[in-house]
Amino acid sequence: MTQASFIINAHNPDVLTCIANLSNDEVFTPPELANQMLDELQKAWAKSNSDENLWTNKELTFLDPCVKSGVFLREIVKRLNEGLSREIPDLTERTNHILTKQVFGMGITELTSLLARRTIYCSKNANGIHSVARTFSTTKGNIWFERVEHDWDSGRCKYCGANASEYARSDEMETHAYKFIHTSTPQNLAQELFGGNMHFDVVIGNPPYQLSVGNTTGNSSKARAIYHEFITQAMALNPRYISMIVPSRWMTRSTEGIPDTWIDSFIDDHRVRVMHDFLDSKICFPGVDIKGGVCYFLWDRDNEGKCEYVLHGNSNEEDVIRNEDYLNSKGIGIVVRDIQAVSIIDKIEKVEGDWLTKPEKNFSSLVSPKDFFTNKVQLTSSWDGFTEKKNGSNSIKYYLNKASHGIPYGYIKMDDVPKNQKTVKLNKVYIPAAAWGAAKEEDDPVLGIPFVGEANSACSQTYLVIGYDPDNHNFTREECENIASYISTKFFRYLVSLKKRTQNGPRYVYQFVPVQDFSKPWTDEKLYKKYKLTQDEIIYIEKMIRPMVLSSE
Repeated sequence: MTQASFIINAHNPDVLTCIANLSNDEVFTPPELANQMLDELQKAWAKSNSDENLWTNKELTFLDPCVKSGVFLREIVKRLNEGLSREIPDLTERTNHILTKQVFGMGITELTSLLARRTIYCSKNANGIHSVARTFSTTKGNIWFERVEHDWDSGRCKYCGANASEYARSDEMETHAYKFIHTSTPQNLAQELFGGNMHFDVVIGNPPYQLSVGNTTGNSSKARAIYHEFITQAMALNPRYISMIVPSRWMTRSTEGIPDTWIDSFIDDHRVRVMHDFLDSKICFPGVDIKGGVCYFLWDRDNEGKCEYVLHGNSNEEDVIRNEDYLNSKGIGIVVRDIQAVSIIDKIEKVEGDWLTKPEKNFSSLVSPKDFFTNKVQLTSSWDGFTEKKNGSNSIKYYLNKASHGIPYGYIKMDDVPKNQKTVKLNKVYIPAAAWGAAKEEDDPVLGIPFVGEANSACSQTYLVIGYDPDNHNFTREECENIASYISTKFFRYLVSLKKRTQNGPRYVYQFVPVQDFSKPWTDEKLYKKYKLTQDEIIYIEKMIRPMVLSSE
């Protein structure tokens, strides 16, 4: 086998498949997934270019701005090598042309840049004696990497938000300051890094997903999403196509750190023409659990229109639903990922009117903000200023974090409650603020078990408060019990699941749930009848959501 033929022949086993399954430290892309994304690219090109084969074009340029294993570039090289075989018959000449004129990458760390060069050039040095490329004058070739420093402003990087206490590192350590998003002039990157009048036709890759932004409360460390920054910078390069695989949490606005303005812009961008959405990330990345799933998209600069949305339910190839519509089809600023839900939402709308856009008509209006009774010191999950038994001064029942203290509640004074003391006196419902209820996500009940919080009670940050507003919510004990019965229905939790794709369940995930008359209890049968759901829709909800047994508390 010649050096030039090495890169284009199949490997058994494929080393990049093995690398993709190593660990969660870096989410490496399996070759099969890279090829699925490239197949969508070919379809879009053929549709716009009279069924022309994309891989027969020797002028097109491809950039992976976040190279890890080099899998995207390797698969592109293999396709170009086959497609250009007639126009450039000599294998060595053809390989050299592809590697020096068409494929480019930016390593995210020094190690991944070396790995990618080994993958693409068969040598960690692009100009080495073992390299299949023949005309590079530098060791990096077209796989660029140089150490980049963060630009600190008051202890934070002004580009990515990284915390100086964690990422202001010595020369021996990686900074994780990615060049692609650490520039205010992305349109000049191509010329700056690769010279000439460089322009990229295709930007494709699997960007880093998040960075730690340091300690926030207690001992927890908060992560900030950064993958959207790569999408923004890719658009600034003005390529013909962009294809990236990222977490799906942005679809339901459940990713901290991504501005609402960015989500609004992306969800309303009609150049996003294909979206493959995977509820289970392990379909794409075996062994890697990314809460909320992952998606890959194809952005087509010159062709606006509806998006071909493909929902992958699980590893079963038959569990795939396709739909063609705009991502923001309901005009509410999120992607309704469950395509089956669209008809159910339409039926609720016929009964409730514009309940989605009027907060007083949807259940989110009844749910408190997080940390409702607490401040950073009092009534936190680790606060222990309570007594286990009720006494003269400690007469307020205090529901706390059972896992931290071994008991479900204690007793406190009214003065221990730092804010919202008026709500203490109300009848209300408590529900865990964050919960996965099962080892397997498909068995998760969506929400933790609610329970009635009697008058003269408060809670730690473990819970949200339903019926928190003394000016508008003065529920009786019976009404609170009926609210809890409503929450326990599969209908209720199915509608919550449309927005809740992570462990946390803040008030906004209840937007799709209509408010009911709580003078009476609710069951699934009553709700299915009220909204005239079909038998197929009922079966679907029953299949999706597991039963919930209310607490006897």
